Amino acid sequence: MARDSLQRPERPDRPNRAGRPKRPERPERSDDGLPSPTTTPTALHPQRIRHLLDAVVALSADLDPRAVLQHVVDAATGLIGARYGALGVMGESGDFVDLITVGMDGPEMCAGMGLPQRHGLLGGLVADRRPLRVADILADPRSVGFPDGHPVMTTLLGVPLTVRGTVYGNLYLADRRDGTPFTEDDEALLTAVAGAASISIENARLYRSLKHAAEHFQRRLLPTLPDLGPLEAEAHYQPASELPRLGGDWYDAFALPDGATCVVIGDVTGHDVEAAPLMGQIRNMLRALAYDRGGPPGLIVAKLDRALTMFAEPPTATLVLGRVEQDSSGSGSGGGGGGDRPWTFRWSNAGHPPPLLVGADGGTRYLAPVQHGIPVGVDPSVPRFSHEHPLAPGSTLLLFTDGLVERRGQDIDTGLRALAEDASRLATAPLKDLCGELVAGCGQVFDDDVAVLALRVPGPSGG
Repeated sequence: MARDSLQRPERPDRPNRAGRPKRPERPERSDDGLPSPTTTPTALHPQRIRHLLDAVVALSADLDPRAVLQHVVDAATGLIGARYGALGVMGESGDFVDLITVGMDGPEMCAGMGLPQRHGLLGGLVADRRPLRVADILADPRSVGFPDGHPVMTTLLGVPLTVRGTVYGNLYLADRRDGTPFTEDDEALLTAVAGAASISIENARLYRSLKHAAEHFQRRLLPTLPDLGPLEAEAHYQPASELPRLGGDWYDAFALPDGATCVVIGDVTGHDVEAAPLMGQIRNMLRALAYDRGGPPGLIVAKLDRALTMFAEPPTATLVLGRVEQDSSGSGSGGGGGGDRPWTFRWSNAGHPPPLLVGADGGTRYLAPVQHGIPVGVDPSVPRFSHEHPLAPGSTLLLFTDGLVERRGQDIDTGLRALAEDASRLATAPLKDLCGELVAGCGQVFDDDVAVLALRVPGPSGG
């Protein structure tokens, strides 16, 4: 008998003839460069664990729901070594509303064939709410085949996306790159990834619902502008893009008993759930003081400052309160617009960005006198000032909060200059277009909420 046949097999941890431990055989590698899942049936290779952790980090770091789901499909396809992957998202109606894919052109495929329907093998994932492994798709009696232009696939592994009994869609893979069938370990791994996807979808919908409710609450606190004729008036409010930054910006405009129009723009300090109701309280207090007590704008703001001391912790806010009125003297007569009697803006500023006056000819000027006040709610003993400036026929008075001119990493003066340039270009545009374009010029992401109030005095008679 040959000597080698009588030898005891070497143990992997026993030193070899060179005195070094014998190395275990290197695992096979899949096309993506990671160890093939078939070589480690009961445990993930460290590189695959790292791949999974990277996917989890990507899910938690990206707030865009579709980008998160694309991470899910990419991770699942890479971890299991599949050639194709897809995630179907169901809407609240129960129909599929989106399809995210790997290994095929999802948008082009959806354009030609439409979104998945709730029948066949994939429909069973949603109906049965349990994982599905199929060794031969076309041979399976539940299969309805492939639409024209769809890649022909052989094997399938799919799991439903569910959270607390609610089905949000399905996640499925087709055809392992190494040609082997999907395993129980693949199914367990895909189920774990699908769980993260399901929670991501649910969180995105809860966030969207909460953000909509918060925005609705904020808008309900803002007034609907009355008819202030012969003045034209328009207001625009844009909430912050991020939900935690529920703001305290507000605007107001109403007619006073003496015929003048009171205008207010303000911003309560803070960006949380307390800022909005405080804004509502301050707005109502200002309305009562201006309407019932009257007086110069500086006096009204001083009264508000003293009234805020009733709070155990007085809220602070910046604001501009003003009166737009026609002078009692001047040429012209007649009803409607009051003839050619000149218009005047009288105001008091409590630590707020200055009003912008835009002439009908496009000229602009910020109304920023040397004497200005500090925010209300800080120190009621600090004096308040009233200012006045004439309003030329056809001119537009623009009141706004700091969200319109402040940008991260940018000096506020730069924002003020840009606003003046944009307003000059829109000097004669309808006020609705003026407000809309000025806010749109801030971009698609708002670090802070924005409130804009625009008033335009009548042009020259017969002009």
